[in-house]
Amino acid sequence: MAGSTTVTLNDLLPTIVQEALFVANERSIMRGLVKNYTLAPAQGKTIQVPIYPVQTAASVTEGDEVSNTAVSTDVATFTVGQVGLRTLVTDMALNASASNVVADLGQLFGNAIAKKIDQDLMGKFESFTTNVIGSSSTTITAALVMQGLTKLKNSGVPTDGIACVLHPSIAYDLKAALTAQGNAAFTGGAYGDVANEAMRMGYVGTLFGMQIFESANVPLITSGLAGDYSGAIFHRDALGFGLMRDIQIETQRRASYLGTDIVASAMYGTGVIYEQYGVLASFDSTI
Repeated sequence: MAGSTTVTLNDLLPTIVQEALFVANERSIMRGLVKNYTLAPAQGKTIQVPIYPVQTAASVTEGDEVSNTAVSTDVATFTVGQVGLRTLVTDMALNASASNVVADLGQLFGNAIAKKIDQDLMGKFESFTTNVIGSSSTTITAALVMQGLTKLKNSGVPTDGIACVLHPSIAYDLKAALTAQGNAAFTGGAYGDVANEAMRMGYVGTLFGMQIFESANVPLITSGLAGDYSGAIFHRDALGFGLMRDIQIETQRRASYLGTDIVASAMYGTGVIYEQYGVLASFDSTI
């Protein structure tokens, strides 16, 4: 049985070991941008979210009875599953290493599960079919982003809680458009402070009152080619994240292998709650 040995962990065994270097892993963003639910023990593994439609009030003539309105709900359902990863660390590797192997692997595995959560939630972007902007052959522009936001506003979606998530290669094209010569960056051109911020800091923080996020976890368009990505503009009520058990790191002694298992796991589910509250933003990168 292959595990983590002095051979695979050989980089930890020099005479002087410096602080561990973890391959850069971008910050997980999606849990904070969607509706969160928590399942207590013994509540099953299926999350059902009742959806109440918007109602319309009518004028009533004095003395007349208020007409009866039948309110019918819809329901969004998604199921909790589990994810995890494990490695066997030998006693030799633990005892010979100058760093805390268990703590290092715990951080590494925790980051991996956080990334998986983002990928699962972003994988729901293509479920937004009512509102769509761009295509696999379209280059992003600020006007198209504003169009997507306007689609949500036209449906009465509250402006607070709306975010835009783009792949860095697509965000590059947006920043390039904002900072083009015709927009006169730094001189109060078409996008003024937004263009200046993109030039100074290399990112677009807020556009049209909406936060813009970049993540390499944004998936490729299912039917597209390399460089075609499915981002989204969405209200937090569009997607849901149901948590049964948060990221957990466990160790278990494996005496017959003279080692210790390190296991990371989480139990959660992701789903689309209200599809009309999201806009699929499909674009083709120029790089």
